[in-house]
Amino acid sequence: IARAIIIGHSFGGAVTTAFARQHPQKTLGLVFLAPVSHPWPGGATAWYYKLTAVPVVGWLFSETIAYAAGMLRIGNATACVFSPNNVPKGYIGKASIPLVLRPPAFRANARDVARLYDYVRAASPGYREIKAPTLVISGDRDKVVYATVHSVGLEHDIPGAELVWVANLGHKPDWIAPDLVVGAIERAAGAPVDLQSMASVVESRIAGDAQGADRYPELKVPDAELAPG
Repeated sequence: IARAIIIGHSFGGAVTTAFARQHPQKTLGLVFLAPVSHPWPGGATAWYYKLTAVPVVGWLFSETIAYAAGMLRIGNATACVFSPNNVPKGYIGKASIPLVLRPPAFRANARDVARLYDYVRAASPGYREIKAPTLVISGDRDKVVYATVHSVGLEHDIPGAELVWVANLGHKPDWIAPDLVVGAIERAAGAPVDLQSMASVVESRIAGDAQGADRYPELKVPDAELAPG
């Protein structure tokens, strides 16, 4: 493949920006889905990622506790990721989600997440170098990443980037709005696709979604003073 459209979801947002900066000649376009890309106030990540990244102790945790505890919580955690949208039937099995809990994979993922904040803090000033056509799809009800930090940041920092906000969409546009994602890919390839109209269709389809409304609080950006200097 001489030139490709690179698509990144969540943590994959940071990978996508890295590819675009390191291989501009191979990058035809970029599509970001609920991405992580910028330093966020406080820089916090889940405690189990930090613990797993600790030498020796993290190995013991991942080998003895993480899989069993993760399997007990996998349904609830998945519902939170999708909230307020409904989890597609059979998603956990179809997407092979339990594979991430295998000890070696869990440790590798934990090391990546533990280092993510420092990476995006160093990398994000270079996003202005990116010249590829860029589309960003984000939901205003994302409960996993701060959309107003990352998605808005990409729109601001990458010249010509277009941000498509989708009302009542959570963290999984790849499963909840696949038609919009395909449209963004086509747009990045140069097709005359009206993404705002497509987003309106998605919004109408998911307007009544309220899965987890009483269990998963809205994700609010912490106060700016919590951010490290």
